[in-house]
Amino acid sequence: MSVLIKPIITEKMTADSELNNRYGFLVDPKANKIQIKDAVEATYGVSVKKVRTMNYGPTRKSRYTKTGVQHGKTNVTKKAIVDVVEGDIIDFYSNL
Repeated sequence: MSVLIKPIITEKMTADSELNNRYGFLVDPKANKIQIKDAVEATYGVSVKKVRTMNYGPTRKSRYTKTGVQHGKTNVTKKAIVDVVEGDIIDFYSNL
């Protein structure tokens, strides 16, 4: 099971990483904070101070077509905000 899916690279998360040493990741919805901490430390070689998680449920949508009403939903996601110890940084752009 891969715990880390992908990093969150937005303007807000980039500013937060530069100012507060916080990095955001999309993670597996079944992963807990200890697994997320171990995965970040193993993948990026940094020391993690704190992990905060947010669960996002599916967004349900319905649309009306010629064949009738069609229902759909998005996938369940989980975000993790990881605080890194002072002096450690994660460079997402090094292996592009």
